[in-house]
Amino acid sequence: MSRPVLSEASASAGAGADLLRIVRINEEIKSVVAIAFRINIMALNAIFLAKRAGTTALGFGVLSNELRVFSQDLRNGMEALTGLVHACVAEVSRVLQDIRHTGLLRCAVADVQRPGPAAVLARREAENAAHSAHLAALRKELQRALEDAFRLVELGSVLAKSAKIEAAYGQSFAGELSQVSGEFAGVVEEIRESLESLRRSAFFNPPREAGRVF
Repeated sequence: MSRPVLSEASASAGAGADLLRIVRINEEIKSVVAIAFRINIMALNAIFLAKRAGTTALGFGVLSNELRVFSQDLRNGMEALTGLVHACVAEVSRVLQDIRHTGLLRCAVADVQRPGPAAVLARREAENAAHSAHLAALRKELQRALEDAFRLVELGSVLAKSAKIEAAYGQSFAGELSQVSGEFAGVVEEIRESLESLRRSAFFNPPREAGRVF
């Protein structure tokens, strides 16, 4: 009994859509990295401001340093995501190649009706299935890495809120410290919104398929 398969055109369109989604994910990751750099600069400025404020801003200084560490951890996390995105691009490209090559082989087998080409087609289909399985695994790994980044941003949000509380004890520097802490909260929220949009990407929720072209 032959396996149910999607049309070659439909499968190609699905893989092409995945490529577009990955490109969009990569662009969003780049924007998060840019924001992380902003946080690092803001944290350095906040640390200097806390030193100027003296003992009244010790807590604020500690939290500013933690936000600087957070920005570095976030950049590291985004680098890991970028590596996975590149791996996904390579695998989707292989899948697209598989679709084209297998379609040609299937036509050849149908024309000659000989066991040799049929065996070649069977090997090709096995390789295609392996590529498809690898892409599915990368998709899940990318999603897990995204969730790790989201949890890290939750920590950044807590640090920003805590910095806002500490700013109130800055006496004559309270106004400046509050402004800085508010900026921290704003940029962390920007990151949260970017990650939320990534979570909703259709790349992580591909349509169910009745079968495969492979």
